Amino acid sequence: MAKINLRDLYPEYELNCYVEVTDGDEGAFIAAMTKEVADVYVDFKRAENAYKRRTYRYKAHFSLDRGDGIENDAIHHAPSPEDIFMEKLTRDELSAAISGLTETQRRRITAYIVHEMSYQAIAEAEGVDESSVRESIRYGFHNMEKHLKNIF
Repeated sequence: MAKINLRDLYPEYELNCYVEVTDGDEGAFIAAMTKEVADVYVDFKRAENAYKRRTYRYKAHFSLDRGDGIENDAIHHAPSPEDIFMEKLTRDELSAAISGLTETQRRRITAYIVHEMSYQAIAEAEGVDESSVRESIRYGFHNMEKHLKNIF
């Protein structure tokens, strides 16, 4: 029996790794191991190149897990004066549209949108029928839509 140290064949081995082979099979063993390692190496290089192509193609040249704030800078931009004005105008117009509703519609729409309550939960809280809550909210949205169409 002959012993082959894989560290002699492959420099990436850090520790000695001895494999026993029969005397006549030493050359065949080395050839088989060399082919096996070469196949693994080729597969690794293919996977690495595919990863590089994906990052180049999708412009992912940085990690969002770095923690240096680059993703926040990419997502959140400082609003321009026009954006601030339009947001205020929209908020004011929406407030005016809500103010134009009846107290019942305003209360039910607020419960439905802000508090994310279902029609049934609103009806149970007010002690009324669910269909009346549904109709009240539908008419309230319709009135708001008419008000906002006149403005915009």
